[in-house]
Amino acid sequence: MAGQFVTDVNDASFEKEVLQSNQPVLVDFWAAWCGPCRALAPVVDEVATSYQGKLKVMKMDVDSNTSTPMRYGIRGIPALLLFKDGKVADQIVGYVPKETIDRTVQKVIA
Repeated sequence: MAGQFVTDVNDASFEKEVLQSNQPVLVDFWAAWCGPCRALAPVVDEVATSYQGKLKVMKMDVDSNTSTPMRYGIRGIPALLLFKDGKVADQIVGYVPKETIDRTVQKVIA
């Protein structure tokens, strides 16, 4: 499901892959049954390609992984959480155009 520069993350690997990352990390919380999530997937892939080397982009299936979405209060999907230094730096809920994600990412990686 994930693109070339997008990695899947799960509850078990979240701490290491996201919270302990030296780079900012964008996590896409999604589910296979979610239409807006599927619509957002190519946009997330584009973002991953654009910021390769500056930003890690990961996807988490909320149906297979429940503790991480609960920990961060994910109630609506798609939800994009941007982590920097192990903390949530910003978040976007719902389908948004790439420009919106770009603006959010640029504030965090600046």
